[in-house]
Amino acid sequence: MDKEKDILILAIESSCDETAAAVVKNGREVLSNVIFSQIDLHTIYGGVVPEIASRKHIEKINQVIEEALSRAGVELCSMDAVAVTYGPGLVGALLVGVSEAKAISFATGIPLIGVHHIEGHISANFIENKDLEPPFICLVASGGHSHLVVVKDYGEYEIIGRTRDDAAGEAFDKVARAIGLGYPGGPKIDRISKEGNPDAIHFPRARVDENEYDFSFSGLKSAVLNYLNACRMKGEEVNTADVAASFQKAVVEVLVEHSLHAVRAYGYDKFAIAGGVASNSSLRAAFEAECRKRKIAFYHPSPVLCTDNAAMIGAAAYYEFRKGVRSGLDLNAVPNLKLGER
Repeated sequence: MDKEKDILILAIESSCDETAAAVVKNGREVLSNVIFSQIDLHTIYGGVVPEIASRKHIEKINQVIEEALSRAGVELCSMDAVAVTYGPGLVGALLVGVSEAKAISFATGIPLIGVHHIEGHISANFIENKDLEPPFICLVASGGHSHLVVVKDYGEYEIIGRTRDDAAGEAFDKVARAIGLGYPGGPKIDRISKEGNPDAIHFPRARVDENEYDFSFSGLKSAVLNYLNACRMKGEEVNTADVAASFQKAVVEVLVEHSLHAVRAYGYDKFAIAGGVASNSSLRAAFEAECRKRKIAFYHPSPVLCTDNAAMIGAAAYYEFRKGVRSGLDLNAVPNLKLGER
């Protein structure tokens, strides 16, 4: 019997401040993954400036696509599909990627597939974990999202928990700014926390009465700010490492507790994490320990696949391609796109 034809997908990601392109084979093999990060441009502003991000995407997108094809050793004409993130994200940034993908599809006749950004993050787990298949529960934690998702099948999701206010990554950024670490906050808090005492200060762990799987980090962020203000008013010195470690412990405990409660309640034995916050070393270590204790298989992408990248978009697109999903040239950026919508 003939071997099934390999499916090659050119993937594009431009939802925030990374301009990325990748070539992915059969959904799980990354032939290239090129990322141009704009972090240095936005650091001086303390966060992403949408207008600057959009302009830089326009400058860089052709370069990263050409580099992705070159590193993969393939020609554009050999692609079976071109995939692109079309939401959620910054509308100007999304439009650059969507316009590029539509132009490629129109000029070459290569099928177009629009991909949900969060679906991409979840699918990052398929790249390095060849044995992982649905169903399982996934925590998606990033600067813009904190979702607990039941992955029922490829491309089939049920959100059972979400943040009511700040996303976990957003809280990391705001607290990092408050204690003088700057942007981006997640990696900096992770790094300095190793020098601090996580039990030095007790910060609150919020619970949402209406939904036991929902998150709330706004109160925790306010508690940190109040602590800092109280120290300043009393003239007390602030131990930055202790504040960072204590804050991080509070976030990690809530994410772990809610996630594993959901895994147990839904009766699954597989759990995955995704998104930028999933690269946090304390969070990964806590999930490793708790999943081992409860005999739950724990999956996580490498840090480079946790932050925004195009390989994860190619992985998600492969399963859409196999199901016959195609997007028209009327595909548009949808900045508030909900998971499961098309």
